[in-house]
Amino acid sequence: MIPIELNKRQQEILQIVKGNGPITGEQIAERLNLTRATLRPDLAILTMAGFLDARPRVGYFYTGKSGSQLLTENLKKLYVKDYQSLPVVVHENFSVYDAICHMFLEDVGTMFVVDQKSLLVGVVSRKDLLRASIGQQDLTSLPINVIMTRMPNVTVCGGDDLLVHVASKLIDKQIDSLPVVREVEGGFEVFGRITKTNITKAFVSLSKDEM
Repeated sequence: MIPIELNKRQQEILQIVKGNGPITGEQIAERLNLTRATLRPDLAILTMAGFLDARPRVGYFYTGKSGSQLLTENLKKLYVKDYQSLPVVVHENFSVYDAICHMFLEDVGTMFVVDQKSLLVGVVSRKDLLRASIGQQDLTSLPINVIMTRMPNVTVCGGDDLLVHVASKLIDKQIDSLPVVREVEGGFEVFGRITKTNITKAFVSLSKDEM
């Protein structure tokens, strides 16, 4: 758990430990004219959040880390492989019409396009399909490989990438999702996807200590 704002008692505890640590819970309680049991939840919160550390028979001591430092440390524990979802993949010979139907049924904004070897060759988005449908072309005969964004112009990520880095890519590229890939002979194999929704859920779980 990472408290965005510490309450008054927690701030007082931090100041006491900062100036007198290491210090026992009983000594902190005595300084605040409270019982050890009353302080237990606050000490647990401060310890779990990383503001304080505790050692048996020694007591509590201040870690010296700010809230932003602790948040950064926790963000660096969030990896793509722990939050990715299943990819929605279509073959490069799909027609634009079939792709529109498939996207509607899967309720996604982006689909990853693969070749006969199941290797990533491109990405097609709602905007791509909308742009194609506005024209006068026959959508049932127009293959999506004509309108898709092709490799190597597709931004990808790996399962061991940090979510915060992927979030930066999504913002920089102004896109909604990335394929999660592994490098194989001849190219990249798609085994997942990471979306803005995945990242939002991860950050919400972080604030609720559900990591």
